Amino acid sequence: MIANATLDTHLLIAFTAYFVNAASPGPSNLAIMSIAANHGRRPALTFALGVMSGSLFWAMVAMLGISATLLAYAQFLVALKIFGGAYLLWLAFKSGRAALRPSSSATFVPTDANGNLSLRRLYLRGTLLHLTNPKAVLGWMSVVALASGPDGTLPVAVVPGCATLGLTIFCGYAMLFSTRAARRVYLRIRRGLDGCLAVVFGTAGWQLLTSRM
Repeated sequence: MIANATLDTHLLIAFTAYFVNAASPGPSNLAIMSIAANHGRRPALTFALGVMSGSLFWAMVAMLGISATLLAYAQFLVALKIFGGAYLLWLAFKSGRAALRPSSSATFVPTDANGNLSLRRLYLRGTLLHLTNPKAVLGWMSVVALASGPDGTLPVAVVPGCATLGLTIFCGYAMLFSTRAARRVYLRIRRGLDGCLAVVFGTAGWQLLTSRM
């Protein structure tokens, strides 16, 4: 009974930590908001599912204990930091260019050969945004550590629970910011928000490239 109560406490702490981290403003959430307000619900939900897919990949890696092995190799972490930082800087450039244009379309959103928005590429972009963030690996390692009991027992509910929280948060942002009222407001201040998004992407990319882990 006591062991189960302790395990439930650890699980609640892990859920709380994941919720705070997932709901906090960051590149992924701001991108979801921007896509929702500028392009609508379906593209935003597609991008959100991509972000969640990347998160679940690192969840499985952490659950299997592979993350500790990967982080033991400095070359892997350095390569991930360089690729992730460069990718964020590229998104910053695309968002900055969108902010300088009078068009209402955000140019960091991918399009196909005909100039139409590509949901497949949008999903992949959301996934890549999370896969190239080494902090996601460290974040899931923390969640697994917090959820584990004193004997190292890991509740089976930790990943499904966090996945439910993540989907609720990311898709909630997509639903909220794709409403008609939100889109009207966004279209009036679109260039300023794209500029803010460029700063967020650029700052995150620079910090990732220059940070020490």
